[in-house]
Amino acid sequence: MEKDVEQRMQSVSITVARATNLNMVKCKSFQAFLQVMKDSSLQGESDTIPVNVEDGVIVFDFTCSFFIGDAQALSDIAQRPVTVLLKESLPNDKKVDPETLVLGQAVIDLLPLLRGQCKFSSSVPLYPLNVTASMGSNQDSNYKQPMLDVCVSMPETLLAELDLERSNLLRVTVETAYSLPGNWTLPSGSDTSPRVYTAAVEIPLTAGKDQVLVFSDGKQKAGGQKEAEGRQKKRPCQDQLVPGNRFLPNTVIQTDAVDHEDVELASLEAQEFRREAELMKDRVCWDTEITCFVDEEGTSRLCQKITEQRLWPLEIMRSLFPLDKTTEPSKQCAEEDIQIPSHGVAFMDWGRLLYPGVKAIRGLYSVHSFSKTELLNKTQRRVSVLHELVKGLAAVPMNGSNREVRRSADRKEKQSRIATSDGGSQNMYDGSGTYIIVEVALEKPLIPKLSPEELMRRVQILIPPTSPSPSRTTSAQRAVQDFHQQVRNVVSQVSDLYLELFGVQGPQAKQCSRKQVTADLMGALNISGRYFAFKEQLKHAVVRIVRDKMQKAQPFTETEHLQAFIRELYVYLKNEMHISLTKIYCGELDEGSNYESHLSSAQLRHFAREAELTGEYQLAARYCKELLVRHPSEPEHRFSWGRLHMLTGDHMKAKECFYAAVSIEQSHQPSLMMCGILAAIFNQFEEAELFLETATTVQRPTVAAWTMLGLFLETQNKHFQAEAAFLEAKKLLTTGEVEDTGKEENGNSDGEEMKKENEATAIHQSPYIQEDAENPDTAVSPPTHCECPPTIYTETLQFLLQNNAQQMADVALSKQLLHPQGGRSVSYLKHLAHLQLLREDYCSASNTLREALLYINQFARAKVMYLQACEASPSCLTWLGLGVACYRLKELNKAEEALIRANHLNTQNAEVWAYLSLTYLRMGKRAEAEMFFKYAMKFNLQKTDLIMEFQDLRRRR
Repeated sequence: MEKDVEQRMQSVSITVARATNLNMVKCKSFQAFLQVMKDSSLQGESDTIPVNVEDGVIVFDFTCSFFIGDAQALSDIAQRPVTVLLKESLPNDKKVDPETLVLGQAVIDLLPLLRGQCKFSSSVPLYPLNVTASMGSNQDSNYKQPMLDVCVSMPETLLAELDLERSNLLRVTVETAYSLPGNWTLPSGSDTSPRVYTAAVEIPLTAGKDQVLVFSDGKQKAGGQKEAEGRQKKRPCQDQLVPGNRFLPNTVIQTDAVDHEDVELASLEAQEFRREAELMKDRVCWDTEITCFVDEEGTSRLCQKITEQRLWPLEIMRSLFPLDKTTEPSKQCAEEDIQIPSHGVAFMDWGRLLYPGVKAIRGLYSVHSFSKTELLNKTQRRVSVLHELVKGLAAVPMNGSNREVRRSADRKEKQSRIATSDGGSQNMYDGSGTYIIVEVALEKPLIPKLSPEELMRRVQILIPPTSPSPSRTTSAQRAVQDFHQQVRNVVSQVSDLYLELFGVQGPQAKQCSRKQVTADLMGALNISGRYFAFKEQLKHAVVRIVRDKMQKAQPFTETEHLQAFIRELYVYLKNEMHISLTKIYCGELDEGSNYESHLSSAQLRHFAREAELTGEYQLAARYCKELLVRHPSEPEHRFSWGRLHMLTGDHMKAKECFYAAVSIEQSHQPSLMMCGILAAIFNQFEEAELFLETATTVQRPTVAAWTMLGLFLETQNKHFQAEAAFLEAKKLLTTGEVEDTGKEENGNSDGEEMKKENEATAIHQSPYIQEDAENPDTAVSPPTHCECPPTIYTETLQFLLQNNAQQMADVALSKQLLHPQGGRSVSYLKHLAHLQLLREDYCSASNTLREALLYINQFARAKVMYLQACEASPSCLTWLGLGVACYRLKELNKAEEALIRANHLNTQNAEVWAYLSLTYLRMGKRAEAEMFFKYAMKFNLQKTDLIMEFQDLRRRR
């Protein structure tokens, strides 16, 4: 693309139509002209025009042009605006400083050209050079802002449509650095020279060209108050602009939006430290935004570099003079290692820019003393951008005045010990806690995120939605009622024949066996012809059921399908016959009643699930078929039918069921998730990603949906997209646990029932465990206590194991094992045993459950042991041990009592305070828990696992 851009060098025309509200000149008439500047070079100058201030308008109709087109020029358009100077033309006999000739300055942003426009008009403010005069004028209620009406045009768009679509605009905003090193003091006394604070970061522009963004306008400010909220961002190159033009219009710094915090800045103590630093301590403010144009190859290279190394170095320095005057050509130029004053570096995490749909990140990054070794280890870079920048500027000859400035500055620098020749300054950032706030924003996300509508459209291409079945409720009811009526008629006639054969007293009077009674009755029916008459009567009723109730009107072309339908019809007719007989012999004959099964749909679902857990898959299939017959348009029953096929290992039939559920309801989340899992099993990876991503956008998002998407993306080496999915899952887990806590307090038992079902699986399916259950001393039951805090993987494993998704469950288990809050915990062992049972590895499952039981029993035994020790010789440690055991067994009231007694015996034991804070946090007493945790940290708590447990529990509560 770079070559194509260079071939399309185009002319940009700027037309200044007129100026209005000129009130910066006191005289009534004067001579004025315009100068158009770009990069400090004159691009055009208008004719001198006589001006009458009372008219209020100057018509210039002045046009000038310049050429742009290469990649660097496109970035210059984004970074360096065109300036227009309004000057007064004075007579030659007046000796006036040339600077006084400038009446005002206006800025024209050319960014619309990089967004595909070839012509735009705007009114830009015209600011005077004199700040005091401008402020005084603004206080006047009748003051009107001077304006210039300008028009920017090009013969055609600067970028072709395809180039525009694939290129991007990258904005980097360096805001403020807090908690400065101790020797960074404001100038005082004889030292009146202000320091210059510079930050620099390197970014790719094209396939082979990088650009160093230099922020050289940092100002040190005294503490005492926080930075103002909603302050405007500033332009770069502020020394070329009058004060009024240094701010970017319509841009505001969002002080509350923070996407990333370095680890050392995220703890509770660090947050208190940050609040103090941002309020009381000195800081360096840039608030400057630099925009650059990144072409297609540059965008691809940016993605590649972030993928290879997500940390990007932002280097900072402090000097007595601007960067372009930092180094004079001298012996130092020949040295390979030029010293950078107060050289620091912050490692910015740009990984989030590769999250789908993310266009901006704003983070807090710790500043460290610059080290080439650390730079290489963290970023795989060997060269300092500031070092190379200073080295390049050092080779530029300096004029006499700048040389004198340099020599004077050198003398002051030696006196103030600012340069890095001062041995203590090499590590000046260590221990100071300096951190900097930086924002990186893109015009378009690097990884586009499909909208829910587009995802659903693609799913509908794979699984077309089924049209609603025609409503035949009335005819179906009549067909069933007619069948019941025929059954009643048959029962009535058979009863009459029974009386004729055996009388009122029945077969007992004739001493006939049951087999003989049946034979006599069937013989009489055949001899009289009634048996065939009954068949003819029922035939028409059965035909109506097939046509109206089961909606089968077309002949079967496959013998297998016919046999399957006959079996289904037989089961249905038999059930309906039992319904009719039940109604007859219970004396509940109502001609207009709607006969329903003696089992409700809820009961059928329960029995089907129970049969699944006990391994009776044929019985479970029978219940599932009954549900499908009753509710053919209910996706949940199709899903249950598919889950049963997953348990039996028939993935093809399971796929058909899940597809059918999605075709009935396109937003059925469990079915979409299972469609994704099966697509991954069949190596249909694009479809798998589509189904799983769609599952995260429909209905209410779930932890399992986002986690499964992340697990799949990791298998495809899409690590940043997977990281984004896991982050969403963690957010849902954190917000959802508050609701779950409330449900538990209200007696909600749905989750407990599900746990009991999972535990029942372990008991019923393993013959080893059944044998152990007969012996109370060795019986093993699934654990219900002492579980670690739930993670996104434990939530997902529950869904995966219920649906026999063994492959992904294996991946989730390995993630849970490596998780900081996971490990070989009771929760992990329980899910591992469930997976082993699904694989019919009963011996391993039994051993796994024994290990879980031992884990539980150790706390129970510890409780007894410490209780005896407290009775024999009570001390702080014995009461602490008892409190820990009770806490792990979730006996919070007993744990509170034991820990309070331990605290009375030793008020400076940090571990006692830590467990008290955990206990109170679980009891919902957050204020007391926070106070106790502060005491634990005050007494130097060393156990990092307790600190992490408290922080995690606090986030989830």
